[in-house]
Amino acid sequence: MVANEAPIINRLFGAGLQRLHLRKPGWDIGRCIDLITQIDRAYHHAIVCHQHHQLVKIFGMEYLHYTENDRIKSDQSKLSSLVNDGYRLSTSIHDIGAIPGLLRFEYAFLSPVFSSISKPGYRSILPADFCLDKSIPSPKVFALGGVNESNLEQIKEMNFDGAAVLGAIWQDPEQAVSNFIKIKQVTEELNS
Repeated sequence: MVANEAPIINRLFGAGLQRLHLRKPGWDIGRCIDLITQIDRAYHHAIVCHQHHQLVKIFGMEYLHYTENDRIKSDQSKLSSLVNDGYRLSTSIHDIGAIPGLLRFEYAFLSPVFSSISKPGYRSILPADFCLDKSIPSPKVFALGGVNESNLEQIKEMNFDGAAVLGAIWQDPEQAVSNFIKIKQVTEELNS
């Protein structure tokens, strides 16, 4: 629970946030509905549901996220049906060996790439010289875990399609928007 979370989320979208993963383990559907209704409707299409997937129909969302465990347990025909119905799927992985089996997914988070900011003791799983092999058919792969403005260039050198941030934004909610803007500026410089 973050104080003033919805207004912060609205400001993050206003500052250029492209996608928000709504991950609230332990929250019932009512709490998630309360939060989403406080987020400007114009941004609902960019919210990714991690749980209570039925919310996508209620709020006109396009994205569903499957944790690694949920993905493994899921019926593959159900995942194909969701894609055929126009939903966009993402997932989490902790082993690069899982990448070739993710063709139904638009993108995946590989973590932890660096030692986590928000989960102390959650250490990187990758060797220092890691470079993602793009010759294998796969969804986009985004770096997650310990990502901040100081290691975005390294993420690009590792051949990731991009990065997801958690602790760098939410560790200090009062600074969430300014921290996001710093990360966005570095990203834009690296891509120019």
